[in-house]
This record gives sequence, structure tokens and C-alpha cells, in this order.
Amino acid sequence: ISSSSPSLPQAEAKVIEYKIPERAAIWVKPADTIKRGQPLCEGSLDLKELLQLTDEALTQRYIVKEIQKIYVGQGVAIHDKHIEVICRQMFSRFRIKDPGDSLFSTGEIVERAKFLEENAQLKKEKKKLSKGVPILLGVSRVALTTDSFLSAASFQETSRVLIRAAIAGKEDKLRGLKENVIIGKLIPAGTGFKK
Repeated sequence: ISSSSPSLPQAEAKVIEYKIPERAAIWVKPADTIKRGQPLCEGSLDLKELLQLTDEALTQRYIVKEIQKIYVGQGVAIHDKHIEVICRQMFSRFRIKDPGDSLFSTGEIVERAKFLEENAQLKKEKKKLSKGVPILLGVSRVALTTDSFLSAASFQETSRVLIRAAIAGKEDKLRGLKENVIIGKLIPAGTGFKK
């Protein structure tokens, strides 16, 4: 990078080269300050890389903005909250980095609620907390990594999901809507729902 090229703040100045497609419009100018995760040229960003470089909130905002561009281009108005629900599901898993005193294992993918619940219990017992990082999964992959094997089996790869559940001797806690509908029980929601 020459002295007239875009620059980073002095505290973290580092020379990094990126290949930019020949015909892509470049969005930065010489002497511009560049932030982590900032697009340098037109085109889509790699979402997993964006998550690593920035944070979950910024990555979710980027996804919502890009999806809205597609719908607005077709003349369709959708409120952000509908896309945000899908985004929240895409970020609803954690990869365990350090299990601490929990029953998790390193590299295991767990639901956010389960991760937070387990850490709250460990904190109450004054034990070592588990450490994990949020991961981005596609909607199909999220549906297959749910704790409920009934819910996962109703989505895709039914035989594979049921065989793995049988081999592992899994037990479904019936906490979600789908699994309760499948077996014909009342759904755990609404004014009559008690924890």
C-alpha cells in the first residue's frame, strides 16, 4: 500500500492486500480510514468473515439490509422484523471453545438458550463457565441441529436423523411447537402455558 492508499488508524495499522475484481467499483479512496469489515468495493461480503471481523449485530444488520434490497428492487415492502426473526435463528447456535465445568465438549454446536442456561447454572454453583462463540448457520442447517430430534426429522433427512437419535438413545424433551404438534399435544405457548 502506498502512502496515498486508504489507511488504517495508527494503533492498528497493518498492510493487508485484497484482490478486487477487475470491473468492480472501488468504494474507498486514497487516504481513507478503513474499519474492520468495511466493504472496499461493490459485491457481497462473506458473512462468516464479516462475523469474525466485526460482531453479531453488525452482521445481522448487513443481512437484513441485503435481503431488503432484493425485495425493494421487486417492489415488495417487508418490515425488517420478519427478516430479523430468520436472522436470529441463523445466529442461534454457539460453538464451544472451552467447556469449563459443563457437560459440553470442545467444538460442539449447541443452542444459544442451552448455552446460556448451562452457564447460568454453573455461575450459580460457582464453577468454571463454558466459553463459546456465536456461529452463523443457514436456515436448513439450523433446523437440523436442534435438540429436538422430532423437529429435525420433520424437516429433512428423516431417516438419518431418526437413526442417529436411536443409536444415541436420545430423548426428546418436547419443548418446542413442532414436536408437540407432531405428537398431538398442546403447544407450549400462550396464556395457558406453565413452565
